[in-house]
Amino acid sequence: MPTIKDVAERAGVSVTTVSRVLNNRGYISEATRKKVYKAMEELDYQPNEVARSLFRKKSNIIGLIVPTVAHPFFGQLTSYLETYAYSRGYKVLICNSQLDASKEQEYIWMLRRNQVDGIIMASHTLDVEEYKKLNLPVVAFDRSISRRIPYVTSDNYQGGRLAAELLLKRGCTKIAHMCGSLELDMLANQRHRAFMDVAEENKIPYFTVETDINVFEVSKYEELLTDLLVQHPDIDGLFLNSDIMAMAAMKVCSKLGKRVPHDMKIIGYDDVSIASLVSPQITTIRQPIAKMSELSVKLIEDLVNENSVSVENCLPVELIERGTT
Repeated sequence: MPTIKDVAERAGVSVTTVSRVLNNRGYISEATRKKVYKAMEELDYQPNEVARSLFRKKSNIIGLIVPTVAHPFFGQLTSYLETYAYSRGYKVLICNSQLDASKEQEYIWMLRRNQVDGIIMASHTLDVEEYKKLNLPVVAFDRSISRRIPYVTSDNYQGGRLAAELLLKRGCTKIAHMCGSLELDMLANQRHRAFMDVAEENKIPYFTVETDINVFEVSKYEELLTDLLVQHPDIDGLFLNSDIMAMAAMKVCSKLGKRVPHDMKIIGYDDVSIASLVSPQITTIRQPIAKMSELSVKLIEDLVNENSVSVENCLPVELIERGTT
């Protein structure tokens, strides 16, 4: 296996010069840089990334823990995060926790072994103690873990209020909200708080439908919504905590013979790309996913560079009205 010394001899430079090229340290002429890269290619030399990261005290790797990249929201979030991180010189290790606390624990250990510069935590498990104990930069996504760990979120309360107010504005007289398990301490729970506040302020009857901890099972959405609408056929407005939930609601309404938006008004959340591809297009609350992703990476970068950051980082949401209302 070729060594850094072999590369130096092939390129006709010192080992120190090769090291500087690999670590991008000090002035190196473009001609010298090209010679080193050519020698590396000819020898098929692979730098020891762990050793380099120990030398630089920086790996330029960010760990990202998400519940599932199969969900469109987390798929888009992952895509934006990776794209922005790459533009800033970082690689991203993506960890799909599948809502399994033990699997998430193993991923945390793996990320530590790989000397990542920081972790962006967007998981949905109940156990967050391991993140509090980590001695490296952590940024939480849509979740407040502790006073020392910064988080990125959007204005969930305003999003819930915008949705509920629009349902009433469109003439709904009996409304319901489907959300994830309120047992999870998520900032997204504020959407439900806002929904209830608007309903109570206007003395409108309302219902709450919670999924269980495994919040991403589409078949479960359909089952819960079917039970709700069969038991309460006079419900005429639904606010769903994601656009995928909204699509499930549209499917259930079709099976029950309820026309959207004539018999049922439906509002989703997130504004993932698929929301505008179905018919009718989904009215939704848009989260600024790209900006939230960019901010998450910037916070990690600031923490790595030991810059002070705000713990609370909340971005505005926007109502996007389409065909389902």
